[in-house]
Amino acid sequence: MQNDRAAGVLVALAAGDALGAGYEFGAPLPDGAEVTMKGGGPFGFAPAEWTDDTSMAIPIAQALLESASGAGSSSPAALTMVVRAWTSWAAEAKDVGAQTSAVIAAARRLASAAGRSKVHAADFTGAAAADFHARTGRSAGNGSLMRTAPLALASLDREPGELMAAAGVMSALTHADPDAQEACGLWCVAIRNAVLTGRLDVRSGLTLLPAERASVWLERIETAERSRPRDFTRNGWVVEAFQGAWSAIHYAGLSASGPARLRAALEEAVRGGRDTDTVAAIAGGLVGAAYGYTAVPFEWRRRLHGWPGLRARDLMILGMELGRGEGRRPVSWPRAERHDYSMWSRTDALVQHPHDDGVWLGGVGSLGRVAELGIDAVVSLCRLGTLDVPAVAAENHATFWVVDSPFEEENAHAGFVLREAAAAVERFRSEGKTVLLHCVRAESRTPTVAALYGASVAGVSPMEAMEDVRRVLPGARPNPLFMGVLGGDKAPAVES
Repeated sequence: MQNDRAAGVLVALAAGDALGAGYEFGAPLPDGAEVTMKGGGPFGFAPAEWTDDTSMAIPIAQALLESASGAGSSSPAALTMVVRAWTSWAAEAKDVGAQTSAVIAAARRLASAAGRSKVHAADFTGAAAADFHARTGRSAGNGSLMRTAPLALASLDREPGELMAAAGVMSALTHADPDAQEACGLWCVAIRNAVLTGRLDVRSGLTLLPAERASVWLERIETAERSRPRDFTRNGWVVEAFQGAWSAIHYAGLSASGPARLRAALEEAVRGGRDTDTVAAIAGGLVGAAYGYTAVPFEWRRRLHGWPGLRARDLMILGMELGRGEGRRPVSWPRAERHDYSMWSRTDALVQHPHDDGVWLGGVGSLGRVAELGIDAVVSLCRLGTLDVPAVAAENHATFWVVDSPFEEENAHAGFVLREAAAAVERFRSEGKTVLLHCVRAESRTPTVAALYGASVAGVSPMEAMEDVRRVLPGARPNPLFMGVLGGDKAPAVES
């Protein structure tokens, strides 16, 4: 469950970012207005493409992963790795925040004046960012808060006070203002707490601030909880971006729970208008930490992409490995190229769905027949390596985390995930694709999702659909938890 929540941080951050990209700088939207990853906006992003918010968070995540067994997130080496990646990205990025752009340009000039072709972290913190703050008196934009989430993932085994300090250091690379540093610290501590416990508590870091600053931030938080994101008209300022993001999460929680709250919070953040991508990205980092990767809708994950050529699965891997604190694990799931199921028997099951011969139901061994059968979309319910489905485009491979266990506490949002998988099959079929739905042996997960899909397309109950599935898959025996999702009498229905 903690892996799921860690994996959810960067994926939900990027989902909020891409969701808001097409609405950036627009006016607030009416309640209930549809919000989609339509792309466009003032900088012409592609549909489902993330913006600078995620693009600046990724180098932090990668540097922290590289230094997982080293000196830590605030070491000069880690910080220099981050700023060099930012400098490279900014040279060709569609959108770079004004303050961040000014600091990067100043740091490059400092490096050049010193006869260096590459910047150092000190060019940012010790000179460029400090000079910007001194010259303008205004360095409290939201550009450091939007990217800060990876720090929390790298600090799950450290004291919150250390994380608060590290967040201030990372913010000061471009945003030296105390408001920016404190906002990053509070948000990081809240993300850490959510990954560890599953609870949303943006107040958890207040005790780490001086009493007078804690009082200021408590008032700001309480104001957010009495407001809506649309009420924060200056959300380019870090304080109002913080308030807008927390307001979206808080307001969504008044009417939604579980995965529904994640979706509602990010849509509410976007409907707030103005700096939509950043406020939704900030909210996504925290709400994703509480509800996890499994709560991010497949329709959002499916085409999510951005600099530097990554997709949702890459962000899931980054988040999970950061949360584990063991660095990159190239031979282990989820980064391994192959996942070994050779110790399992009966993985070669493969039959057509009783209600739709354009859907195949199989075990993991059936992946070897994808090309032969003309299958062009796969819905996977078990772990796979990055190269285990080479013949199918990434956007046509839907993956879902679901454990074949009768114990509710071993699955995050079991009912939601199983229904999302059935909806993915239906979505692919509506696009004219031939689909393989599989788990390891097509005995529990696969028949459950097949029954949910069958109920939808055949107009029968899920239990009736399950009986039809059993006629083609005699070995089908979903566990009691999954039977409860279908509405059977072996277990209570699962809340989604």
